Amino acid sequence: MADFFDALTDKQIAFVDKQPMFFVATAASDGRINLSPKGYDSFRVLGPNRVAYLDLGGSGNETHAHLAADGRITLMFCAFENPALIFRIYGHGKAVLPQDDGWDELADQFELLPGTRQIFDIAVDSVQESCGWGVPMMEHKHDRVTLQKAHKQLDEEAWLDKAAGRTESIDGLPTRPTTKYFGDREMKLDGAG
Repeated sequence: MADFFDALTDKQIAFVDKQPMFFVATAASDGRINLSPKGYDSFRVLGPNRVAYLDLGGSGNETHAHLAADGRITLMFCAFENPALIFRIYGHGKAVLPQDDGWDELADQFELLPGTRQIFDIAVDSVQESCGWGVPMMEHKHDRVTLQKAHKQLDEEAWLDKAAGRTESIDGLPTRPTTKYFGDREMKLDGAG
């Protein structure tokens, strides 16, 4: 049985703070539903009804396009250890890019990583807890560093050119490119691959 809450509780905040990964789902009125796994130290609870996560450049920018078109977002955290729990955050969000008002306030909450392209600022509508008894037990060994390495290998001009070339989703929805380079950041080398 699932339980719903209007805002995050202290116990729920403690749970999400210790999870090494989470999942993000978005959709527009037409087209594909996007579901993406997220890692690194990239999630922050900013209040009982506000969360944010740091986004690095990758193969696409579907979340940005969907939030611009529709705004709805679901984040899911799973306990891969005991006690079992699946925790979802339902909300509405927006992409905040380095050139946007509000960037500095949000960026101060994170350690910016090589390849940082935006922060998603999410107003929490409701949260849900469910059992999670079907989720396997797994151990987190370490974060992969490959994505950060790939971003660091590009100089500023090449990285910005690449970002400027990705201005629509796979379904043709528009996105805005990041206009600031964060490839000169130190990498966290606590893992391999």
